[in-house]
Amino acid sequence: MAIFATENQLVFTFGILGNIISFIVFLAPVPTFVRVWKKKSTQGFQSLPYIVSLFSSMIWLYYASLKPHAFLLITINSLGCLIQSLYIALYLFYAPNQTRMATLRTVVVLNLGGFCLILLLTHFFTNRLVVLGWICAAFSVAVFAAPLTIMRLVIKTKSVEFMPFYLSFFLTLSAITWLFYGVFLKDIYVALPNIVGFMFGVVQMILYVVYKNMKTSSLPQIHVPAAAKLPQQKPTINVGNLIIAAAQHHNNNDNCIKDVPAAAAACAVAATCPLPVARGEGLDGVSDQEVEDGVEDAAAGVVDVETGYLSQFMTQPAPVVKCEA
Repeated sequence: MAIFATENQLVFTFGILGNIISFIVFLAPVPTFVRVWKKKSTQGFQSLPYIVSLFSSMIWLYYASLKPHAFLLITINSLGCLIQSLYIALYLFYAPNQTRMATLRTVVVLNLGGFCLILLLTHFFTNRLVVLGWICAAFSVAVFAAPLTIMRLVIKTKSVEFMPFYLSFFLTLSAITWLFYGVFLKDIYVALPNIVGFMFGVVQMILYVVYKNMKTSSLPQIHVPAAAKLPQQKPTINVGNLIIAAAQHHNNNDNCIKDVPAAAAACAVAATCPLPVARGEGLDGVSDQEVEDGVEDAAAGVVDVETGYLSQFMTQPAPVVKCEA
């Protein structure tokens, strides 16, 4: 029977592997959302990656429903829609009102409006599977190209803290399995974007090997004088407007300073040094709890020193800052 042909067996094998590996990739943000749940706050994490991933799963699910013998594409993208929807729902539950409304607008525009537009456009084509296939392929290439900003940051900072190896590895493995699935299924729209994904994944792992042992960091090293050498009055570290950067980042406030390397370093000092911290000027509109949260985030190494925003990609603490009591 045709179903037991070698070619069909290979399609089935790589499809199953692709489902398993893609499921692992879908679970990668779980630690992020565990932290959101524990903190009862989104802490500056961005919802856009999950919204985009949901949209990608939606259009691939639509494509797979029109294509014969694409059941394994249906299973993984159905699962993707479910998991990403749960992430977005949890994000909306804990996000501040302003961020929640912005996220809802994005979901309505992209996931509802964008998907309905694709449904409408493809309805008028007799070969809508071809049109939809190219839309899916183009969108997938754009998604695979997103880590270019992270790779640039790794090269600039000579640090891989923004690019966890396990995630790059599984994304590359996923691209390989779906590439072969597309090849054996004779589906160029599945195979083509995964060629791009495979190349970007290999480059990411090469960068990791090159920079994993580098000690260089973009955060400046700050030395706090010993308390004994300071005047008789109780010494303080006045970080002033630098603390407000982390505090406002914690509350998803975009109207804060972008010169974050100094801010992050100062916050790390404030959080790890035994000397008390003076609130200073520029903190009148920020509560003590917000300052504490901001300092905690900065010291934990979650401030993205390139963009100034809290980063879900950082996996290591901020560099050790010399501090004497």
